[in-house]
Amino acid sequence: MGEITQGEPAILEAWSNKEQEEEEAEAQIEIWKYIFGYVELAVIKCAIELGIADAIESHGSPMTLSQLSSALASDPSLLNRILRFLSNRKIFKAVRKDSDSDSNTTYYANTALSRRLAKRGQQSMASFLLLESSPVMLAPWHSLSTRISANNSGTTNFPFEKAHGEDVWRFAAENPGHSNLINEAMACSANIVVPAIVEGCVGEVFGGVKTVVDVGGGNGTAMRLLVKACPWIGGINFDLAHVIAVAPESEGVQNVAGDMFLGVPKADAAFIMWVLHDWGDEECIQILKNCREAIPKENGKVIIVEAVIEEGTTNNEKGGNNKLKDVGLMLDMVMMAHTSLGKERTLKEWEYVIKMAGFTSYTVKDIDAVQSLILAFP
Repeated sequence: MGEITQGEPAILEAWSNKEQEEEEAEAQIEIWKYIFGYVELAVIKCAIELGIADAIESHGSPMTLSQLSSALASDPSLLNRILRFLSNRKIFKAVRKDSDSDSNTTYYANTALSRRLAKRGQQSMASFLLLESSPVMLAPWHSLSTRISANNSGTTNFPFEKAHGEDVWRFAAENPGHSNLINEAMACSANIVVPAIVEGCVGEVFGGVKTVVDVGGGNGTAMRLLVKACPWIGGINFDLAHVIAVAPESEGVQNVAGDMFLGVPKADAAFIMWVLHDWGDEECIQILKNCREAIPKENGKVIIVEAVIEEGTTNNEKGGNNKLKDVGLMLDMVMMAHTSLGKERTLKEWEYVIKMAGFTSYTVKDIDAVQSLILAFP
């Protein structure tokens, strides 16, 4: 590398100043996104509750403000402001029809994003958003800094418990409405993730498997989808009694009530999706031990579906589907606010709980989802 010439320091300083100016200009805009960051969540929740996307989808074609306000029984001037906000963010699309006699008439159409806000549909995430934007789930965020403060180190002053007097699971057991919100949100996730598993590695993962138990399976959506895609499988949907009591019956799936900390029903494979991240290491090890005891030692497997946090790199640097992995960092914040000891884990942290639970080996497979597929073998 050659020596720096006399003029180069001035050039480097000018470049540094330019970078600082650009950073300052960007910061002036970005700060408002954080100040009013809650607005997007609140307005999207409003759109779901009004049923805007559902109305357009049912209509079968773009709708005018007048048509929408009539269909939704809403104030047209207020609805117009909601649609203007959401269209500006490309959540809905504002279009003009060439065939319309009044060329100034605006029609509103769904987009790929707004369809995910519809209450119906395979890709709907409406229930997930309604859960996370509910007063119950928003309240703990106000105490996040209290938990992290060194003054509270070693205490049980967890944000959810501080807000509601008990942990999220006891609260759900005592509040059927909130329990249903959780189950519906997890069903949203299952509708996205199970098809990704089926498309990516169904034969490799479920070939030769006759029975599968879904540990913490909620209302049974994941197991119903899996059995439909793999009709040779007999499914067991396993969860707490108050969850199983409202789980619908489905051909090929048996609903079984129980406690995963005490034991897991016998099957060729155990499937556990977005459950372990709710718990600390000791709890995870106990759950995984019970899963290991429920499967055959010779050819059994535990199928863990969880995010894997990458270390030493910015997730977005990799591009492509790996951009989804950044969601794992958001989920880690959610775990900190909503659970006592839950967290999103790195591969090294997953290896620790898997090995401590007595498994001899494991493999990790990427799928087209926020989560990865971790196969643990006894």
